[in-house]
Amino acid sequence: MRIGELARRTGVSERSLRYYEQEGLLWASRTPGGHREFTEAAVERVRRVQELYAAGLCSSKIAELLPCMRDSDGGPSRTADARLVEELTAERARIDGMIEDLRRSRALLDAVIEAASAPGGGS
Repeated sequence: MRIGELARRTGVSERSLRYYEQEGLLWASRTPGGHREFTEAAVERVRRVQELYAAGLCSSKIAELLPCMRDSDGGPSRTADARLVEELTAERARIDGMIEDLRRSRALLDAVIEAASAPGGGS
């Protein structure tokens, strides 16, 4: 499939897809005319990259992690080494901390909303 179709199917801009390719997160073959051609597996790969970005990982960490993950087509996979596991564990702890901070912020907002919603609580 061409880059425009991949962009439509994944909701990711063509510019981002080119960046993913540049960073080694996505691969394409080229037609004789120089156009990118992606396999069907690229759809799942882009979705996986998006999920990892949403988790707060940077492109270099994603590029390191992707080969450790098996694609739906059974594509390249290798065992994660101890260093990568340690780094990902630290990243997960950072995300857990952010989640806890957000929960505290939400609880504070809930308290303010409740107080403001009570009779005589608001202006």
